Amino acid sequence: MRIGFIGLGNMGGPMALNLIKAGHALVVHDVRSELAKAYLERGAKAADNPRGAAQGAELILTSLPGPAEVESVALGERGVIHGAAKNAVYADLSTGSPRVMRTIHAAFKEKGIHVLDAPVSGGVWGAQRGTLQIMVGGDEALFHHLKPVFEAMGDKVAYMGEIGCGTIAKLVHNMIGICTRQVVAEAFTLGVKAGVRPEALLAAVKGGAFGQGLLLTQVLPEIVFKGDFDTVRFALRLARKDLGLATELAREFNVPMEMAALAEQTLIEALARGWGDKDFSAPFMLQEERAGVKVRT
Repeated sequence: MRIGFIGLGNMGGPMALNLIKAGHALVVHDVRSELAKAYLERGAKAADNPRGAAQGAELILTSLPGPAEVESVALGERGVIHGAAKNAVYADLSTGSPRVMRTIHAAFKEKGIHVLDAPVSGGVWGAQRGTLQIMVGGDEALFHHLKPVFEAMGDKVAYMGEIGCGTIAKLVHNMIGICTRQVVAEAFTLGVKAGVRPEALLAAVKGGAFGQGLLLTQVLPEIVFKGDFDTVRFALRLARKDLGLATELAREFNVPMEMAALAEQTLIEALARGWGDKDFSAPFMLQEERAGVKVRT
């Protein structure tokens, strides 16, 4: 396939190389023109601007720092929209804004150009190895048509829904990863200050329910998605007791525990609702109530 690839940074560069290895013909562009050399040596061509990269391409891909850059490259004076042919496909691989992607989608639709949002996850190593998760939003038939191309960059390519849904899924993923790191920081500083070696703590966490991935493999699909909070795997009142003991230990050793304190207050609120004998995932319903949505299949 003839592909225009814009953005040859830490993520975009390895993805572009994997597309070349898969036999696709690339025209590449980056604001740092010197980055194109490695791709020219592998048979790619270079363009002076995004419009040039899009000309003659069946598929145009961008991998850029954020929404402002994506919008500029897509819709700017020398942007993709001015070079892409009718029925070409533009897909953004960046982590950006659903609102921006829908704006681009509407503008490109007037020109007869298709748009997908397809953010990736897996880091630089995943980009280099072709093992990225790629979350695609947009027309489903178009997704299936282009899935083999995406599979040259990632081995976990999935359809998320209408335009913008790929970006929403990526933001949810990153939010969980970023916030979980803060909880882990609180937990490990508590454990080490209270006297446990960090490597021993790591072994404990990896070997327990959380480390075995039960949150993703059991709690969400079997409890939350089904709304089955009455079948008790671990009682909420016991979870409240355990978290209370952890925050008590933190006070003893003067370890700040902001995330744990917030979680504890949520458990207390759930107990006040009379949910003590429900599953300890029951506080999920409090968040659903606040958000005005139920997470059910």
